[in-house]
Amino acid sequence: MRPDKILLNAYFETLYNTLLEHKEAVYKEIDRLLTPEIDKLEAVSSERINAYREACIAFVDERLEMYNPIGLQYTYDNQSRKFAKELELQLNWFDSTEEYNALLEKIKEIVKSGFDEQKVEQYAKQLIKESGAFPDKSIVEAFKEKPALQKIPDYVVACSIEKIIENAIP
Repeated sequence: MRPDKILLNAYFETLYNTLLEHKEAVYKEIDRLLTPEIDKLEAVSSERINAYREACIAFVDERLEMYNPIGLQYTYDNQSRKFAKELELQLNWFDSTEEYNALLEKIKEIVKSGFDEQKVEQYAKQLIKESGAFPDKSIVEAFKEKPALQKIPDYVVACSIEKIIENAIP
C-alpha cells in the first residue's frame, strides 16, 4: 500500500478510536452546546430539543461509521469511491471538497519529508492536531455563513468532536 494511503487510513482510524473512547464526553459537549445554539435562532419546545439531541447522537454514530477502519471506505474500489463522494456532496448542505483536498496535501507533505511507517500513528495525530476531524471545518464554516435550525445537529456535533479531540490527542 502507498504511504499516503497508509497515512490517510491511520488518520481515520485514530479519529475512530479517539471518538469511540471519548464518546460520552462528546455527548456531554453536545448537551452543553445544543440548547444555546437553538436558542440563538428560535425558541423551541423541550420535545423538539430532544429530537435535535437524538439527531446529534445519530450523527456521532454516523461519524464513527465514516471513520471505522473496517468500514465502507475500505470496501469499494476507486470508481465506487468517486461516485460515493459525488453523492455525499449532493446530500450534504456543506461542501467538504476543499477541506479533504487540504488534508490530502498535508499527507503528501508528510510523505515527501521522509515517511517512516513506524511513526504512522504519530503522523496521524499530527494531522488531526493540524487539520481537525474531517469534515468539521467545512460544517462549522458553512453553518456560520448561513445558520439554520436544520443544520444545528451537524454543527453541534462538529464543535463537540473538535473540542474533545483538542483535549484527547497529545
